[in-house]
Amino acid sequence: MSSNPSARRVVVTGASSGIGAATALALVAAGFEVHGAARREDRLADLSGVIGHHLDVTSDISVEDLAAQFETLDVLVANAGGAFDAEEVGNATLASWEKAYDVNVLGTVRTIKAFLPALIASGNGHIVIMGSTAGRVVYENGGSYAAAKHALAAVAGTLRLELNGLPVRISEIAPGMVKTDEFAVTRFGGDKEKAAKVYQGVEKPLTAEDIADIVKWTVTLPAHVNIDLLVVRPLAQAAQHKVHRKA
Repeated sequence: MSSNPSARRVVVTGASSGIGAATALALVAAGFEVHGAARREDRLADLSGVIGHHLDVTSDISVEDLAAQFETLDVLVANAGGAFDAEEVGNATLASWEKAYDVNVLGTVRTIKAFLPALIASGNGHIVIMGSTAGRVVYENGGSYAAAKHALAAVAGTLRLELNGLPVRISEIAPGMVKTDEFAVTRFGGDKEKAAKVYQGVEKPLTAEDIADIVKWTVTLPAHVNIDLLVVRPLAQAAQHKVHRKA
């Protein structure tokens, strides 16, 4: 499976689009042996230099089958996630809350648990958890996503304590407004008009490539340097509720 035995090996989950795809490509360019994993495995074929794998982070069997292919692993980018509604808590569809928790939180825990032995065995492991500013500050109509990302922040902090003394770094990247092709569209159930309004008037939201560059920087720092938490927003977004929009 290894195309370059001397290269550091990385698995990127949710690599079929958005931040995951951009991160996989950025790490290939940085000289990593990149294994991209996603439910839509066919899309991974479009990522030059990326070794594709099918992965459903909500399935124990799927995650364990992939992890079994790695005796050692240098970096795990736990990126798979998403928002699945934009409802008030009082009108919550519990199925979307369950999906948000299963994909964002349980999916990440499931993946980390499966790959942790290989990360420790590498002697220089690094787990990058893709969080969100929603995991730091709540906002209206974002309850399910914010709750899941707050839980994910707790997972990152707990892991850092539990793995202290072992050769595994834990970094949480928490992006603010990132404009990708699918995130907001998925949140609004495929309604592209509603999705477009999220970014309306915002001159320069963050891009997937911006976050990919940050992940690349984080995982290429010396082994004794750990970025605990990196919060990044576009200049136009001062806070969740404070975004400059041109008329």
